[in-house]
Amino acid sequence: MKKLILVTSPPACGKTRLSKQIFKVAGKPYDRSSAFFEANIRDYEYETILDLAFEALRYADTVLINAPFTREIRDTAYIQNLRAKLGEYGAKLCVIWIVTDPAVCKARMMRRSSDRDAWKMEHWDEYIKGVNFDIPENLRIPDDPESLLLYYNSTDDLADASFARILPMLNQN
Repeated sequence: MKKLILVTSPPACGKTRLSKQIFKVAGKPYDRSSAFFEANIRDYEYETILDLAFEALRYADTVLINAPFTREIRDTAYIQNLRAKLGEYGAKLCVIWIVTDPAVCKARMMRRSSDRDAWKMEHWDEYIKGVNFDIPENLRIPDDPESLLLYYNSTDDLADASFARILPMLNQN
């Protein structure tokens, strides 16, 4: 069966994304936590990412997306609709949730010193209150172990062990 693998987590857990051009065109400071981003970019980015994934599923058995989907991942109706749409392509949803300690995320943000994290670092206490690090159990389907895979990434040893554990599951058809 085809698969859409969605790698998701809060920022700085182990995935990367970057988009600065839209902010420049709009004459806005680059801030992925801003009201401008929420109103004018975020949802369109996600729609585009999924459209590209659906197109890729026409030609490939496995497609991987690396994006937070922070609200959507906990929205059961959204996930049910996504699973139904994937079914039209003969594919299923396989979510890899990256489990990382918030302190590790902060240290990674500090280390990468990216402008996309500037607001978050300057307003850490406010920012971290709005981030849900809990495992999104609503994604788990009891008879489908691939429905929600956990990748522990607070240390290199945990990450290596997680990779060794989940890779065989992802290679199954």
